Amino acid sequence: MPGARTRVVVIGDVIDDVVAVPHGPVRTDTDTPSSIRFTAGGSAANTATWLGTLGAAVDFVGLVGHGDVQRHADGLRAAGVTPHIETHPTLPTGTIIVIVDGENRTMFTERGANAALDPDAVTDALLSNAAVLHLTGYSLFGDVDAAPFVRLIARARAAGAHVSFDPGSAGFINDYGVDRFLADIAGADIVFPNLEEGRVLTGLDDPFDIAAELAKRFAIVALTLDAGGVLVAEPGEDPVLVEAVVTTIVDPTGAGDAFSAGFIAEYLRTADTVLAAAAGAGVAARAVASIGARPLP
Repeated sequence: MPGARTRVVVIGDVIDDVVAVPHGPVRTDTDTPSSIRFTAGGSAANTATWLGTLGAAVDFVGLVGHGDVQRHADGLRAAGVTPHIETHPTLPTGTIIVIVDGENRTMFTERGANAALDPDAVTDALLSNAAVLHLTGYSLFGDVDAAPFVRLIARARAAGAHVSFDPGSAGFINDYGVDRFLADIAGADIVFPNLEEGRVLTGLDDPFDIAAELAKRFAIVALTLDAGGVLVAEPGEDPVLVEAVVTTIVDPTGAGDAFSAGFIAEYLRTADTVLAAAAGAGVAARAVASIGARPLP
């Protein structure tokens, strides 16, 4: 992949995250002392900001509620991202309340304006000379017409861009339908599922089997296993295990988004999937060491 093209186009969710980290067991019907932060988030926007801080040229396309364009655009620009954000006249900016319990999270999600994001907002001009188009499964979930997203993947491929895809949510994949989901993302080159998503997508349990099975469909598979590392698989080759980077986990929110950014940025430089997975693991370790899903200012 290294060459004249280095720009990444990202489309997808922009979210206002409310992240709560309780200081002890949650106490029902009374107060639980906690650290609470209001941060910008959204899987696609998180990946864009990590890419920007890693030095990649990034264009981000998203949709927010009335009055929030400037705030979110400024946050993206601060990370080195070129924003292409529109406003929805009635829907609010998406919001997620995240309750962190050690390495686990509970998320209460309102997608808001993200549910109305039009894939045609990624113009042919934006795709021209792009190296990668990155999407997430969240753009497919809910009551949406998948055809424009399928066309967007095809347009990107026709423009000479690679397509990377983060499945996003095992629960939403089940709701959407596994066969339908796989059919709609069939044009992707690179996929970044976590273990739970991989199990849903393949019906298999063993990580090596999952990675090998997905590599029958996609050119590059990076199956993330949390502390277990990353399995990198390509068609016709045995999966390779890349170790995780040891760190203190403060908030696991956005680890997968950061991993995707680290992988893409390194792969653009080297075209080496193992080096890319190791770079992604390093960026993910940075992400989980602080509250919030985006790079610290």
